This record gives sequence, C-alpha cells and structure tokens, in this order.
Amino acid sequence: MANITRFNSFNDALDELFRGFFVRPVSFEGPVAPAQFRVDVTESDGAYTLRAEIPGVKKDDIDITIDGDQVAISAEVKNGKDVKDGERVLRSERYYGKVYRAFSLGQPIDESGANARYADGVLELTLPKKAADSAKRITIQ
Repeated sequence: MANITRFNSFNDALDELFRGFFVRPVSFEGPVAPAQFRVDVTESDGAYTLRAEIPGVKKDDIDITIDGDQVAISAEVKNGKDVKDGERVLRSERYYGKVYRAFSLGQPIDESGANARYADGVLELTLPKKAADSAKRITIQ
C-alpha cells in the first residue's frame, strides 16, 4: 500500500527559511544589494588608520565627513545596464546605489591633518588624533 502525505507549502517555506537562516543565507531573486563594505580600523599613539574596500567606485563618488570623533563614509556605485539591441538580460547582479558606513572613534580627529588615498578599490584614511587638552588645576583662594 502506498503512503500518502498531505502537501503543505507553508510548512515547507517556513522550514526552508529557518534552514537558510541557520545554515546558509536565504537566497532570493532580484537585484543583489552589496553588503556593507568591509573596513579595518587600527590605532597608533597619534592617529587612526582606516582601510575600506570599496571596489568599482570612482574616487569622485566617495564622500568622507568628520565631526569630532565621528567618521562617515558614503559612496555611490554606478553600474549601468549595458543591453544592446537584440539582447535580453538573463541575470543581472551588478548593483547601482549608495553604500554608507559611520564610526565613532575614541578621540576627536584633527580634520586639518586628515589624509585620504584611494587606489585599487581600497580607501585608506589617516586620521590624526587631536591633542588632548591637559587638565587644568585650579587653586582655591
């Protein structure tokens, strides 16, 4: 005798969701948005060094703002669709849009001494620390 089971698509979809959550990322069709770009931050006695991987971006499309100990980096990725006459797109994973990261560092940054370089898809920021104000001692009269 054949075993008959009831098909329940909701349970299968729910199982797939949890399986994807714990084992592998859930897959979906559609435009693929990039994850936040990867950043390494190191600290020395006098400065912070920040290296961010932002491939496929022109240096004119990168914006860096410094406010006290806050550093924000935003970049606009411009990958247009190159479709010629007679062609149809079967899959498109190239992303178009903005990416953004912000950091709070331990000490205020000296904006005048900050330096930025962008080469081979890697943005490198050298952010010197502001000289800490020494504590002022007040004498009691």
